[in-house]
Amino acid sequence: MNTVKSGQYRWLVFKEDDSWIGVVLEFNIVITGEDPKLVQFELHEAALGYIESTAKMTKGFRQEQVSNLLNQKTEKEYEIRWTTAMQRRSIKKTADKIPSPFYSAGVSPIVV
Repeated sequence: MNTVKSGQYRWLVFKEDDSWIGVVLEFNIVITGEDPKLVQFELHEAALGYIESTAKMTKGFRQEQVSNLLNQKTEKEYEIRWTTAMQRRSIKKTADKIPSPFYSAGVSPIVV
């Protein structure tokens, strides 16, 4: 379970039609754009801002309320895409390459 002091979040950048979409699964953050590198950058910036904002809330809210923000139910569509990307990665046997339509995917630590 994620807390403001520890945990991790899963993220994914993939192409759909003419756009690149970036998703942080546990936070339900979605970013779109035309450049996958920029989408990935903005996605991580949004996740960092989300974590920092959530950490500031610990002073006025009950812990379970804050915890719920960092452990949201993932949209089924994105969960399926995440699983597919990880399966393709394991088939390719490379940690940094995921076949199209995925640009990148990974797990990042919660750091405040």
